[in-house]
Amino acid sequence: MNSSVTRIAVLGLCVALMPSANALGKKKTKKQSDLSANPLANVNSKQPDKELFDKAMLALKKGRFDVARLDLQTLLNTYPETEYAMRAKLAIGDTWYKEGGSAALTQAEGEYKDFITFFPNTPEAAEAQMKVGDIYYQQMEKPDRDPQNAIHAEQEYRTMIQDFPDSTLVPRAKQRLREVQEVLAQRQYEIGAFYSTHENWPATIARLQTVADTYPLFSHSDLTLITLGDAYAQQAQIASRLNIPPKAKAELVKIYNDRAGAAWERVVTHYAMAPHVEDAKDRLIALGRPVPEPTQQQLADSEAEESSRVGVRMRDRAMLLIKHGPITVEAARIGDPTLADPPQTYAPEVNKQTMAAFTAAIKGQPIPGVSANGTDSTAAAISNGTAPPRTDQPAPLKLETVPDSSGSSGSTVTVEVPSDSGRSSSTAAPAGDAAPGNAATGGAASSNATEGNGTGAPATGTATPAVVNGHPVVSPVGPTNNQALPPIDKPAEAPDQINDVKGGTGGAQVNTGTAASKKAKPAPYDSKDESSSKHKKKKGISKLNPF
Repeated sequence: MNSSVTRIAVLGLCVALMPSANALGKKKTKKQSDLSANPLANVNSKQPDKELFDKAMLALKKGRFDVARLDLQTLLNTYPETEYAMRAKLAIGDTWYKEGGSAALTQAEGEYKDFITFFPNTPEAAEAQMKVGDIYYQQMEKPDRDPQNAIHAEQEYRTMIQDFPDSTLVPRAKQRLREVQEVLAQRQYEIGAFYSTHENWPATIARLQTVADTYPLFSHSDLTLITLGDAYAQQAQIASRLNIPPKAKAELVKIYNDRAGAAWERVVTHYAMAPHVEDAKDRLIALGRPVPEPTQQQLADSEAEESSRVGVRMRDRAMLLIKHGPITVEAARIGDPTLADPPQTYAPEVNKQTMAAFTAAIKGQPIPGVSANGTDSTAAAISNGTAPPRTDQPAPLKLETVPDSSGSSGSTVTVEVPSDSGRSSSTAAPAGDAAPGNAATGGAASSNATEGNGTGAPATGTATPAVVNGHPVVSPVGPTNNQALPPIDKPAEAPDQINDVKGGTGGAQVNTGTAASKKAKPAPYDSKDESSSKHKKKKGISKLNPF
């Protein structure tokens, strides 16, 4: 009786558990059906193109990128009018992007660019453009390495912000652009600091001025402007040591001190909460200039910018040893990045401006870039954060034929000289073109060209060489009357040496009295003392005797 009750209870328990098993089966079936859901409308579909697309997405999720690409390409070739064509085209680029590697990322860039070309007005086009920038961002090198990937990343992120301003990815693109510009600014700053250690002030000014104008959100903008001011201060010291008239010297020193002061004042006003702002204040006090007071808005902006940065920790410095790319934790998190580069400052232009200022000061003429009331446009541009005005391009060059150094009438050389519009009206003909009968005047032209009033101006009636890009074209070496040079003098004969045979036949040796006139006869050969291949070998006991 008890056993029967036990069996009935077990059967009842099994029957009670049967619905639970069926529920589990239904739940599992429902989960599998969710994988085939339409990502566009969230409805189940068993269409062939939908099956191919789901199969490709599952292979992409599991990392089988080649299988996913094959299924997606089959979908595009078999069903060209399918509603999944756009998603399939974008997914092909995703397979290359997730596969990684230099070659795969190049293929991904091409697929994304094709997608933007075919579907430019879709929300996915902004996603494709963002991934193109991410491709170069992942391959970006450290600041002291090749900057090409960083430059391309900057261009792609700018295109993303400008072409898709309504996209939800714009804030992320702006932050990536700030990080890329942090790397580019760090590169330019390190190069400028290197030139400053070698006292190459035009190159230092060109690099640091470019950083200050192009990347205002740079984490070391305060150090950039302080070093820029130091470069101008060094040029002022160089001008103070020149042997030029006192008035010209005072004007040059004032100009460079104004530019240095403008750079330091910009640190105090625009970067009031920067770590090295006190150094800029100390330099202004040493220069004898008042320290400006930043406004409340400038203080708030600087504090917000410095608070958004993340300090470099020990872990970040350790990652630099093993990480391929740079560390961008110091990049700002607020502020609009630069979307268009201002005109870049170049070292040759800075050198031309310096030479023009020196020449004008010595001649007593108005210094270029300085108004009548003494206001320096370059200093004002530095204070406002804009690039200084660029110099004009040099006049075009033309070819001119001049006599060769050989002096012959038919031998000429072709050189490049400025056009007639680029020459001064007071420039005379080269010394080599003087008349044959005026050899004295033509020969003295080169030596008298820099003499006269002591200011470096050519003397009256003398010839000055042509000038190309600020450098004189060297005239060919030769006589002024185009006559052939005299023959080269024959060198004197060397004295006879002892025991040397004179030229010619029948010459006799020089007898010094110490050497014999005839060769001395060799000593007779002794077979007991020595052995030779030309004589008979030793025999008997003499053969065993080594001495």
